[in-house]
Amino acid sequence: MRREILAFNDSLSHFKTLNTAVLAISTDSQFSHYAWATQPRKEGGLGPDLKLPLIADRNMNISRDYGVLLEEEGIALRGLFLVDPKGILRQITVNDLPVGRSVDETIRLIKAFQFTDEHGEVCPANWTEGSKTMKPDPKGSLEYFESVSANGHVNGNGTDKKRPRV
Repeated sequence: MRREILAFNDSLSHFKTLNTAVLAISTDSQFSHYAWATQPRKEGGLGPDLKLPLIADRNMNISRDYGVLLEEEGIALRGLFLVDPKGILRQITVNDLPVGRSVDETIRLIKAFQFTDEHGEVCPANWTEGSKTMKPDPKGSLEYFESVSANGHVNGNGTDKKRPRV
């Protein structure tokens, strides 16, 4: 979890450019957070330059409400929740304890939601900023599918390119 907190912390300026606030919530106390945040990174802490807000969920209500609490253990799974400016939950990612979350994937999802909100188009699988999107109607979908090959790569002229036989 330490590495994740540092990764999100180190990307806060990027999140800010996306008009996105990032919070870290754990079932640890504010005293644990303080001790961890004041310990230097080279000694296993988060370092005094930590800017990511750490929220103590000691009563475990937030973790319980978001469905990530392991009641018997009193700990929360690794959850990530994207909530838009209207307060609508747009994405839920819950990982088992040994698997961390990806800052890059989180940023990709935020950009995709912002793009669809602004343009009303669909971001297909593996979409990245600047990639082809499709209009959410039969004609727009057909145009999109005609412009990608069977493996999902966009062709320059909108048709599948023939591969030479080997």
